[in-house]
This record gives sequence, C-alpha cells and structure tokens, in this order.
Amino acid sequence: MTLQGFRDSAFNGLWKQNPGLVQLLGLCPILAVSSTMVNAVSLGLATILVMAVANLAVSVLRNFIPYEIRIPVFILIIAALVTMVDLSFNAYFHELYLVLGIFIPLIVTNCIVLARIEAFAAKNDPLSSTLDGILMGLGLVWVLAVLGGARELIGSGTLFAGIDMIFPNLAPIEVFGHDYPGFLIAILPPGAFFALGCLIALFNWLNTRATVRAHVRPKPVAEPAVVGETSAAS
Repeated sequence: MTLQGFRDSAFNGLWKQNPGLVQLLGLCPILAVSSTMVNAVSLGLATILVMAVANLAVSVLRNFIPYEIRIPVFILIIAALVTMVDLSFNAYFHELYLVLGIFIPLIVTNCIVLARIEAFAAKNDPLSSTLDGILMGLGLVWVLAVLGGARELIGSGTLFAGIDMIFPNLAPIEVFGHDYPGFLIAILPPGAFFALGCLIALFNWLNTRATVRAHVRPKPVAEPAVVGETSAAS
C-alpha cells in the first residue's frame, strides 16, 4: 500500500465512509453499549481486533475459497475469532464481560465486519486488508467514544465509569460532583437515538460547511506581466 493509499483508507474509515455515521452499520451495539464510555470503547476495540484479523485471514485465503460458499466461510472465520475474543474477555475482564453480555458474541452478525470482508478483504492484498479493518474499526471506536462520553457525562455527570473493571487502581472522574442530579433519559435507550441523531446532524453540517468553503474559496489571481518583459518578448 502506498502512502497515498494509506491516507485515502484512513480518511474513508475515520470520516468519509465512517461505519457509524455514514454507512449506519452495527447500530445495535452502537445504541446498546454506548451508555458509558468504557463499555463503548471496550466493545469497539474488540471489534477492531476481529475486523483486522478476519480481513487478514480472508485476504490470505481468498483464492482458495469457492465463490459460491464465500459468505458461510466468512461467517465461520468471524465466529471463530469472536469466540476467542469472548473467551479472553471472560478470562481476563470478567466483570466487563458480564456487563457487555450478549453484545460480544453478536460481533459475528455485525454488518460492519462482514461488509468490509466482502467489499475489500476478498479483493485486496493482506496488508491493505488488515489496515482497512483497523481503520474502519477506529472510525467506529471514536463514534462510540463520543456517544458514550456524552451520554455518561449528561446522564450521570461522570466519565470513565467502570474503568476499575479493567484497571482496578483507577476510579471514574466525577465532573459535576456528588450533587449532580443526572439526566436519566441520556443513559436510557431513547437517549442513544437522540445522541446519535445529534452526532449525525453535526457530522453532516461539518461536511456541508467544508464543501461550501471549498467552492467559494477565491482562485489565485495571476500577476500582471511587467511591461519591459512584454516588450522584450515581442
């Protein structure tokens, strides 16, 4: 992959074709686990790992997989990787595993993973496919982090609630203090829809503003030729 190709893949994954804001894939985990930043980012990082390794495996094996059964084979590869991630969470982050619950196994059916395998990994080299999985996953992670952070901050006045499930020596940050009454709807399911809708609206507004600025940017004016140079040329 060339440097320009890497830049294009990074821009597509993080912004232009962001799976959470543009493609609107994987909305079930986005809406369900984004009540806190720790939960959201943890599931996002697990998704990155599955996407990167699945893209690599499919890219390496793409010439050996019959076209007619490619989707079942892709799902089997994803399911094997998700099982490994699920067992690792259960072994090393058991409390977080209990909180995330069914949404770790549901990575198997996440449209983001299967879509990138079918659209990119099955047609490109292993390095490009692995980077595509990582960058698309990072695009999902920052959306989850913003949603989770905003909902947690508005809903309970804290940040990084549950961080002790991963790092026992750390504690959540109480931004608004103990007396903050909270805004319950922000951490309930309707709050996820409202927050995601606002984030998509902001995303579209930023894109529209950038497009307008690009069109109204003044073109450079050519400097007038010097009279002496014109005469000499004639």
